[in-house]
Amino acid sequence: MTEYWPRSIAGQIVKALETMPVVVITGMRQTGKSTFLLKQEELKDRYYISFDDFENFEAAKMDPAGFIQSLCRKHEKITIDEAQKIPEILTAIKIIMDRERVPGQFLLSGSANFSLIKGLKESLAGRAIYYNMYPLTRREINRSTNKSFLKSLLETGEPAEINVFEPVQYDDVLKGGMPSVCLDTTINRDLWFKGYEQTYLERDIIGFSQIANIISFRNLMHLAGLRTGKIINISDLARDAKINAVTASRYLSLLEASFIVYLLNPYLNNRSSRLIKSPKLYFTDSGIASFLNKSDYLEGSLFETYIAQNIMGIISSDMPYATVGFWNIQGRHEVDFIIESDRRCVAIEVKMTTKLNYRDISSIKTFLETTPGCIAGLFAYNGEKSIRLADKIWAVPSGVLIS
Repeated sequence: MTEYWPRSIAGQIVKALETMPVVVITGMRQTGKSTFLLKQEELKDRYYISFDDFENFEAAKMDPAGFIQSLCRKHEKITIDEAQKIPEILTAIKIIMDRERVPGQFLLSGSANFSLIKGLKESLAGRAIYYNMYPLTRREINRSTNKSFLKSLLETGEPAEINVFEPVQYDDVLKGGMPSVCLDTTINRDLWFKGYEQTYLERDIIGFSQIANIISFRNLMHLAGLRTGKIINISDLARDAKINAVTASRYLSLLEASFIVYLLNPYLNNRSSRLIKSPKLYFTDSGIASFLNKSDYLEGSLFETYIAQNIMGIISSDMPYATVGFWNIQGRHEVDFIIESDRRCVAIEVKMTTKLNYRDISSIKTFLETTPGCIAGLFAYNGEKSIRLADKIWAVPSGVLIS
């Protein structure tokens, strides 16, 4: 039996079940949601069903209200995996919630973002809380239980001293954080990612939306891979994919709704009229992004994508009220990540380099000077030493940043 790797987000889920009638866990396929629902100790006493099971799927499809009512008569705490496959059950759950709200009665999971699917979010408005399960972070892989570096930084304004850490190897970037890949040293990664792409296109996307030309969708997905870590321009993406901008926008929304990509919004609480206001695109898993587009010139972007997925995973587990954005003044300055919580923020610039260059912190300096709420700036590089570079600015190894 495969060993279970505990997930950092478990504490948030268990706490939410104590007060909310419906808790929803979403995330891209194969990030470990089903394993979490079945093996997390605090969830083992719940009645579990999955709509991947044909009999459950057919019964719920035929009579959604009757199916949910029958479950409620027999069981107090119900877990439904792949719930987005039968969106009609959400109306049935809503009716039950309107009669009596029982904390933790329903725990739903799905590999599609309920909040981006028309009608689904409205069905549970005010009744549900949503959590996203990201690929495994380095902290989870190493089973770290201490306070994260990022949480400590936001609390104190200074980087914690960490003398023992693992440098980020480029092979870590190529593996990403999908449990089947990063935890199994014997797996053929390319073969696994190829199978993942085929399953995603043939099962998830075709079942999720009516797409007339799956080839053009696949082509756009690969082209999006070339843009991971970049500010997205729909017109340019559509031109390269040889489709119109409306179709390109729709396809990108499907990639986002199924968690293959996410869009990072710009940080706008800053005094500048030339701020870039378009979002940046990131693939949720650097391993998938690297598989889709093997190119040497993408190394820096893939490295940044790997750091981003770790930051997002840590934030969602340890700091659920924090937000992550980026900062860009057209043609002048850019800071990769701005993490904000309680009106305090930190600025983080990420480079794959192993050497320090003081010119690399010019954008961080400008951000600090123009943003009163910024308490610290970090230059995350792939070196070995943490060094104070200027007032409120430090260079830290990338391995420390995501520890």
